[in-house]
Amino acid sequence: MPIQSFAHTISHTSFDLRKLGQVVAAIAVATWANTAFAQAPAAGAAPAPIWAQLMPFVFMIGIFYVLIIRPQQKQRKAHQEFLSKLKRGDEVVTNSGILGRVEGMTDTVVTLEIADGVRIKVLRSMVSTSLQSATQTDASPAGGKA
Repeated sequence: MPIQSFAHTISHTSFDLRKLGQVVAAIAVATWANTAFAQAPAAGAAPAPIWAQLMPFVFMIGIFYVLIIRPQQKQRKAHQEFLSKLKRGDEVVTNSGILGRVEGMTDTVVTLEIADGVRIKVLRSMVSTSLQSATQTDASPAGGKA
């Protein structure tokens, strides 16, 4: 049957949309009911203990701790250590990407010289890393090819 004649047949066939909707709804309800009854515990069977029900949640929390929280705590501790060792004359990079040399410091503010005679003040916590570690490149080329 050619596609044009099939499309012509479909377009001239009248469907009762209410009846079609009722059939689809009946199939959906029957499927839901079968699924719901299939998941019900057998009569007289004891429910699973609470520790068995909570075990997946404990496992997920453990995974989050190992993969997200612990590494973030280590990174924050290393950054705090870097900031505590910061001294005048160090070349640093801010979180916004500004390169500069430390000219002065207080507990919360660092004065950076970004060009000859141009100084800016930034929050100490916004100093990201030292210039040496930011510009450090790996000795081997990417992919191990020469």
